[in-house]
Amino acid sequence: MRTDLVDLRLFLAVVEAGSITAGAARAHLSLGAASERLRALEDEAGVALLQRHARGTSSTEAGEALAHHARLMLRQHTMLQGELREFADGARGTLHLYANTGALTGFLPGRLAPWLAQRPRLRVDLKERTSVEIVRAVQGGQAEAGIISNAVQTGTLQVQPVDDDPLLLVVPAGHALANRSAVDFATILGQTFVGLADGNALHDHVQDHAREHGRELATRIRMKSFEGVCEMVGHGIGVGIVPRSLARRYRRRFNLQLVTLEDAWARRRLSLCFARWNTLSRPMQSLLLHLGGNAVSGTAEKV
Repeated sequence: MRTDLVDLRLFLAVVEAGSITAGAARAHLSLGAASERLRALEDEAGVALLQRHARGTSSTEAGEALAHHARLMLRQHTMLQGELREFADGARGTLHLYANTGALTGFLPGRLAPWLAQRPRLRVDLKERTSVEIVRAVQGGQAEAGIISNAVQTGTLQVQPVDDDPLLLVVPAGHALANRSAVDFATILGQTFVGLADGNALHDHVQDHAREHGRELATRIRMKSFEGVCEMVGHGIGVGIVPRSLARRYRRRFNLQLVTLEDAWARRRLSLCFARWNTLSRPMQSLLLHLGGNAVSGTAEKV
């Protein structure tokens, strides 16, 4: 039996009103249109659904069965609409967010928690990637948006700074620079460094600035993670350059001293990146606005 929601609502309106005329009015249909729909409904069912008499109408036994299931179907439809609205509004479903290590450990927990607490049916799948990997994923359409360092090249992507995360020099306790509050990069180029693995965007970034001074970093060992860098530094293997959010995280564990780098290029910022605002899902737009972004269109912001 093929029926649509208009037919079901009409039929229930007629049953509850006890009259086709009154039921048609409740369903916002003309009497002629309502009568035609009811006849088609009975023809499709192959059985009489209404008893017509001088005082109005009443449902047959088959009509009572239809009315019962119509109420269930309309209730389910209302529930479905509500759930779909929750998905559309970002209150339900799964949102995939890409972020670099600094954003995951320092920036996101405090910012994301209150937003997520207001959406108990929404899941957020946080994916940790390097800033370069996030840019590639967004450019290739594998990710809607990400949180990156503004030190990486982003091409035509929209970029919106949302938090400061400068680079700091980390040294072991007792090091000659441990009591300094700030240094410029040129004065530490004679130090032995603990670096990051080949291909790491931050290591390449620092190395490029060393070459601008006509020097190469004297890298004793390269580690795959910032935690590994900090642990090596703590054991006196060398000094390292680490985002502030991570330097603070590992400071006590590895007994590190943190020294500000005075160079402008070291004053990094964490930034949202995405292709175009109007192509983001509503949940992602809501999240990015909460994190400090804004609705934009046009060319990418230069960083």
